Amino acid sequence: FCRLYGGYEYPQQAGFVPPDMMQQQPYTGQIYQPTQGYTPASAQSFYGSNFEDEPPLLEELGINFDHIWQKTLTVLHPLKVADGSIMNETDLAGPMVFCLAFGATLLLAGKIQFGSVYGISAIGCLAMFCLLNLMSVTGVSFGCVASVLGYCLLPMILLSSFAILFSLQGMLGIILTAGIIGWCSFSASKIFISALAMEGQQLLVAYPCALLYGVFALISVF
Repeated sequence: FCRLYGGYEYPQQAGFVPPDMMQQQPYTGQIYQPTQGYTPASAQSFYGSNFEDEPPLLEELGINFDHIWQKTLTVLHPLKVADGSIMNETDLAGPMVFCLAFGATLLLAGKIQFGSVYGISAIGCLAMFCLLNLMSVTGVSFGCVASVLGYCLLPMILLSSFAILFSLQGMLGIILTAGIIGWCSFSASKIFISALAMEGQQLLVAYPCALLYGVFALISVF
């Protein structure tokens, strides 16, 4: 027994087949060009943001050349007002470069003091970290203290560079050394009181900074 559907005969044993299943749908697409199932907008919403909006790799690593330049200018210009938002950062790229430069200038003067420079820097940063946390209300991180003290080491590089050509053990050397120590301590205390909102306490902060940079000056002189 057979039944006739659309010009074709089907056996009775095959069961009932609806007519709409027998209609062939024409393929409207093209070969190697499937229908797009998503839009770029949905992809952007899936990943959260566009790759062009991501920050540069150096900024993700904490290296911002603009901030490094602004901090360097703040140290070189002691009377310039320090930006507390920029100075309150744990940027250690500039301090590492300045410590290496200070050790290199000492090496050119015949003094191998790389271990002393890093050891005194670590002890001085730890002491200033404890002192500033006791003096300030907001508190400060160890990275911020190390960053500020490292940037303010820049004038000491000028002193060690001068020691390559001339002796600092005379009267001129004493005056120059005292001026460099005052320069470093004044710049560091200015940045600390600006970042930590410690108005009226610059002299109290400058004194321990002067003791720290005085040790670096002794290494440069002797």
